[in-house]
Amino acid sequence: MLFVHTTKSMVETINEKVSVITVFDSIKKVVMPRKIRWQGKEYTITKLGFHHTVREGRKLLHKFAVSTGAIDFRLSFDSETMHWLLEEVSDGLAT
Repeated sequence: MLFVHTTKSMVETINEKVSVITVFDSIKKVVMPRKIRWQGKEYTITKLGFHHTVREGRKLLHKFAVSTGAIDFRLSFDSETMHWLLEEVSDGLAT
């Protein structure tokens, strides 16, 4: 008998303002979030999945997918208000 175990990742929509420490590499011209402070806890970012920009009306939003290796985060930076928004959190497990 063959048993197949499927593991689904848990994605949670958050949409809360968070504090983010970023680094700008002037040679590579890349902005990289390095730490997120959310609900009193600090998370160190080790990987950048993607970064792209989106326009919502006149607002320019920078969207980031980053990871600690164990937890994945979707972040949005509003270049008009200079605020960071944590959009989603995922446990990083493969679907």
